[in-house]
Amino acid sequence: MLKVGVIGCGHWGPNLIRNFTQLRRSDVVLVADLDEARLKHMKGLYPTIETTKDYRDIIADPEIDIVTIATPVHTHYKLASEALFAQKHVFVEKPITASAKEAKALIVLSEKHQRKLMVGHTFVYTTAVRKMKEIIDSGELGKVYYINSQRLNLGLFQQDINVLWDLAPHDISIVLYLLDQEPQTVSAVGASHINPSVEDVAVLTMKFSDSLLAFIQTSWLDPDKIRKMTVVGSKKMMVYDDVQPTEKIRIYDKGVEGPKLYDTYTEFHYSYKYGDIIIPKIEGTEPLRTELNHFIDCILSNKEPVSNGRSGLYVVKILEAAQKSLDKGNNQVPIAEDHGL
Repeated sequence: MLKVGVIGCGHWGPNLIRNFTQLRRSDVVLVADLDEARLKHMKGLYPTIETTKDYRDIIADPEIDIVTIATPVHTHYKLASEALFAQKHVFVEKPITASAKEAKALIVLSEKHQRKLMVGHTFVYTTAVRKMKEIIDSGELGKVYYINSQRLNLGLFQQDINVLWDLAPHDISIVLYLLDQEPQTVSAVGASHINPSVEDVAVLTMKFSDSLLAFIQTSWLDPDKIRKMTVVGSKKMMVYDDVQPTEKIRIYDKGVEGPKLYDTYTEFHYSYKYGDIIIPKIEGTEPLRTELNHFIDCILSNKEPVSNGRSGLYVVKILEAAQKSLDKGNNQVPIAEDHGL
């Protein structure tokens, strides 16, 4: 039984507490938050859990094996590094840190102290996204031309990060998982409408090798909640709609081809294909529970998590490049390789 301490029980922390409590191989023993009302609420839900307003009580507790961090992004590095120094395994919510430099430092710390470092890229653990990867890897879609993703809703506005840093990590982590490669360049365009210092709408473009593109549209100002990703391939196309309660994935047997050989312009004709729509069966399981179970497996079996520190680093590198592009006016920013990591 692994004992867990959770730092932060505001928006996402209660979900972590609930799942770690319900899993058979873990038990939440201590929760920290600055808000006394939130601590009382957690104590009311889980009477056996102890609470504290000082996160250092969790770090210093010799019985705690896992420190879980669900706090604002700018605190992630400080809390995670202290936990790793204290020989704790660390689960930190996305994005892993506020900079690539900090993410690299956490990776080095986790390896030095031989402790697992995992970032909460929860969508990588959904049955729908894993089914998408299975379909892409099988070659059913053919060569992937581009991926277009939309993550839109009205709010929740953040004060310390813009809409890209808030919403795009989900889609970036999904794209990297599906393609199993990093982009070569990143560009972004955005605007601030409500708070002049924080972008509330933005579009990110990632360019991969072989003309492969990925677009991510994010907004806190849309009237509808949209969570949709389209993968266009040379043979078929696939749409993932996470808002749908069922039938989250549809495969379209559609496409277009030009003639292989032609001598004159009049002989050049496009060939369009309109085939069937296939809806794969997707099992409904809670992704967060799958994710935390995976983390426990990795600790007990000494395996590397799918969404490990390097996974978190790749996402932050792309976010940093996107921010540079935003600041410079939609310039293409190259992604540097991390030698030695």
